[in-house]
Amino acid sequence: MTPAVRVPAELSARVPAEQRGPGLDRDDVRLLVSRGTEVAHHAFRELPRLLRAGDLLVVNTSPTLAAAVDGRIGRHARVVVHFSTRGDDGRWAVELREPDGRGTTRARAGRAGARAGTEVWLPGGARLVLEEPLSARGERLWWARVEVVRAERTERAEGRGAGGTGSAGGVRADEVRAGGAVGVDVPGLLRVHGRPIRYSYTARDQPLSVYQTVFALPSGDGAGSAEMPSAARPFTARMVVELVRRGVRFAPVTLHTGVASAEAHEPPYPERFAVPAASAGLINGARAEGGRVVAVGTTAVRAVESAAGADGVVRARAGWTGLVVTPERGVRVVDGLLTGLHEPVASHLLMLEAVAGRAAIDRGYVAAVRGRYLWHEFGDVHLLLP
Repeated sequence: MTPAVRVPAELSARVPAEQRGPGLDRDDVRLLVSRGTEVAHHAFRELPRLLRAGDLLVVNTSPTLAAAVDGRIGRHARVVVHFSTRGDDGRWAVELREPDGRGTTRARAGRAGARAGTEVWLPGGARLVLEEPLSARGERLWWARVEVVRAERTERAEGRGAGGTGSAGGVRADEVRAGGAVGVDVPGLLRVHGRPIRYSYTARDQPLSVYQTVFALPSGDGAGSAEMPSAARPFTARMVVELVRRGVRFAPVTLHTGVASAEAHEPPYPERFAVPAASAGLINGARAEGGRVVAVGTTAVRAVESAAGADGVVRARAGWTGLVVTPERGVRVVDGLLTGLHEPVASHLLMLEAVAGRAAIDRGYVAAVRGRYLWHEFGDVHLLLP
């Protein structure tokens, strides 16, 4: 169930707001506000006066990774590896894509080369080996291990490798040995050789800093999101200070989101999340005091609702969530949602419908297209309030 609207290609935001003209900042985007089926048009900088003292914003602190790395299969087949999610066993869920000649990628025709045992050579002497599909539903994402063969590591350790430092191009070989190979510090590989995942509607590559939100915090284990929790991108430190001054509070949670280049109507995959005890207390307190709990982004909704019991009480929780928020399931905690504008075929829209109802989403999307709002991670945002 999705809004029956067509989004013209020219409404895709090609560059961040701060690059569209002199003197602009991240918060120079538009804000569509839906209260039921009533729609109003605002600038994002008006957000502090649209909320009220006692409201609580739930924000995702996951940092964005430079998750796209060039590789090759065999001698000549070039691929781009999108690192999506790190598993508890050290493997990574990855997607293999083809360069499209324009600096972005496309899905591989027929999933060529995506089979168990496929080897992809990465910069710095690292080797990625596909092991099994992430899901029985298809073969887009695969669990893979990343390693450096032991002979290469021994050569580096003897000072004959890259600078004699025991690393290849800045990639640290861990001490864990497996089957004649040593594991690779994948976050280190991404820092040295990766770049942010970019889609064809954007104009050019951007530095990783463009994809970090003001709420992003480095994680101790190097984990993060394959793609930016983009609903929070328009926030600036100045905006956060103003909101706090007006009595709006913030509850940080973490959800490391995987790649969003899903097939049409493909449900989201399990993702790692954490709701700390302090944030659970803030959410429960705001609800008890009559404040509205407004999630900043669908990732924040998924984290909070995964930590909420059937009684509507949020408890500290961490691990993996496979929760798909649908109108049938509904929401237990979230009253409102600040989100970007998603394609009408995106499964995220089911979550929006669960929060605000189908009529509100239909009306909002028609208004967004008519009002020439910009779509995607660098675009405008939509505030759904009760």
